[in-house]
Amino acid sequence: MDTEDTGELLLPRSRQANERLHAMIPGGAHTYAKGDDQYPGDLAPVISHGRGAHVWDIDGNRYVEYGSGLRSVSLGHAHPRVIEAVRRELDRGSNFVRPSMVEVEAAERFLATVPTAEMVKFAKNGSDATTAAVRLARAATGRPRVAVCADHPFFSVDDWFIGTTPMSAGVPAATNELTVAFPYGDLAATEELLSRYQDEVACLILEPATHTEPPPGYLAGLRELADRHGCVLIFDEMITGFRWSEAGAQGLYGVVPDLSTFGKALGNGCAVSALAGRRDLMELGGLRHSGDRVFLLSTTHGAETHSLAAAMAVQTTYVEEGVTARLHTLGERLAAGVREAAASMGVGDHVVVRGRASNLVFATLDENRQPSQQYRTLFLRRLLAGGVLAPSFVVSSALDDADIDHTVDVVAQACAVYRKALDAADPAPWLGGRPVKPVFRRLA
Repeated sequence: MDTEDTGELLLPRSRQANERLHAMIPGGAHTYAKGDDQYPGDLAPVISHGRGAHVWDIDGNRYVEYGSGLRSVSLGHAHPRVIEAVRRELDRGSNFVRPSMVEVEAAERFLATVPTAEMVKFAKNGSDATTAAVRLARAATGRPRVAVCADHPFFSVDDWFIGTTPMSAGVPAATNELTVAFPYGDLAATEELLSRYQDEVACLILEPATHTEPPPGYLAGLRELADRHGCVLIFDEMITGFRWSEAGAQGLYGVVPDLSTFGKALGNGCAVSALAGRRDLMELGGLRHSGDRVFLLSTTHGAETHSLAAAMAVQTTYVEEGVTARLHTLGERLAAGVREAAASMGVGDHVVVRGRASNLVFATLDENRQPSQQYRTLFLRRLLAGGVLAPSFVVSSALDDADIDHTVDVVAQACAVYRKALDAADPAPWLGGRPVKPVFRRLA
């Protein structure tokens, strides 16, 4: 093994900080996807600060960053328009005993941006919004079961979803039994599920698109199935919102769900999410109806003025600066470069870029072309050594051509080592320690 193949990157301060994190915070991070188990051993940088498309760790290393804030910081860190809007509201107070005019303006701006929705309610995280949507669907239909798309990785931290994952400890079996699953892209299987649980399924909840485009007619077919079987169609637009279009996937594909949830890019790193949808459903959580009241969303911090101001600034920036188009342009350039680099090093069938240009991920496949955590570890190690922090290849609009070119050069270097590991049929000498692990697993 060549010396330059080791990908040596020393992070003594980050290593110490990770120990401090684990001593006080279960998992060492507030999101499992940010855990140090997602990175090669002793190569989990702890971040000092970020600006634009770059972050610096506490050891002084600078990285080109992808997947910023788990896809939330789509405009880049410390975006001037967002920061200005936040500062302006902080000087005026951030939380009051009654609604502020910012709530009116934010709701109007959101509904103008997502015209397929008739009402909106803001919260702080995606889980609260998706769970509120499920509760609304159950209340409106009087049905107990929730049908989730089995091919989408995450919907909520709440029991109705977490009970379906390998990390289901603490979730009662009775709760698990009320959640059923359907495969993405298969209308026949979904119809069979709805028929099997006739008049029991309250809603179908799915991401309208992810790493693959929806098959022709699929979303419209789901809309028809939901109508025919009397259940609520919920689009989880946490990721697709703004990255597919300003109005989300529903705006791009022209299929209107009954309810939809937004977050991540909505606040450019500030904590804000949204539940939006049909007036008759949303109003069940309001005061202007005569039926049973639904406890929809009632959060102390859901309408913090500075987060709503951030959301409005994000929406204005997207529309005025054509951000969605820029994300696609950057992603297309990156995908083409990575694929060319991988092919030139003879690993084009093993380092695979997938997804919409604005939401790229990569797969690391072994010599049998099966997904491999060991080969992912090797690849991530080389990227980190080259100054690229990339749990995915999801772009932000703050990237420039030089950032993309640098990333492609580092990928090429990583692929050269990848080829050596494939030839040896053993990546272990290049791992530098334990392999990375999947987020959802039964044992720590």
